[in-house]
Amino acid sequence: MTAPTTGSTSVWKLDPTHSNIEFSAKHLMLTTVRGRFADVEGTVTVKGATPDTAAVDATMKVASIDTRTEQRDQHLRSADFFDVENYPAITFKSTRISGSRERFTITGDLTIRGTTKPVTLDVTYEGTGKDPWGGERMGFSADGKIDRREFGLTWNQALEAGGVVVSNEIKIHIDAQLVRS
Repeated sequence: MTAPTTGSTSVWKLDPTHSNIEFSAKHLMLTTVRGRFADVEGTVTVKGATPDTAAVDATMKVASIDTRTEQRDQHLRSADFFDVENYPAITFKSTRISGSRERFTITGDLTIRGTTKPVTLDVTYEGTGKDPWGGERMGFSADGKIDRREFGLTWNQALEAGGVVVSNEIKIHIDAQLVRS
C-alpha cells in the first residue's frame, strides 16, 4: 500500500461498484456457499510510503447481504445470525499493518453483532493506475478466516449422519478498488 508521493498523506475511498467483500461457509459439510455484502464503504489513509503507515476503516451494511437465495438471506438477516434490526453494520478498523508493499498483513478490530475481535487478513497489492476520468486507483485482494461463534453467530443444526448444517469457519475474500480522494 503506497501513497504516490512519500511523506504526504493521501486518502483513498473504496469504490463499491468495483469491489467485492465475499464470505463462504460449508453447507451440510458438503459444498461451499458464498455470499457478499453489496452496500460497503471504506477509506484507507496513507501517511507515508510503506504499508505500516496506513489506516483502514470499512463498513458493511448487513441488510445488503446477498447469497443469491432470498430465503437464506432473510435467515441470515434474522436474530439467528446477524440480527440486522439490532446490529445493522459490520465494521473493520485496522490496528496494525506489516509487510512489504506487494504482500502484507492487516490486523484489525472486526465488529459483528456488537462483538469485537481481532482479525488478520493476508493482502496482495494489485497495482495503481490512472482511470479514464483522470482519477488515480489502487487495487488489493485479501483473504482471511474467522470462527463465526466468536461473534455470537451460533445458530446451527446437527445432521443425522454427523456434522452440522453450517460450518463454524467462515472464509473471507476481498477484492478492493480504491479511488484517491
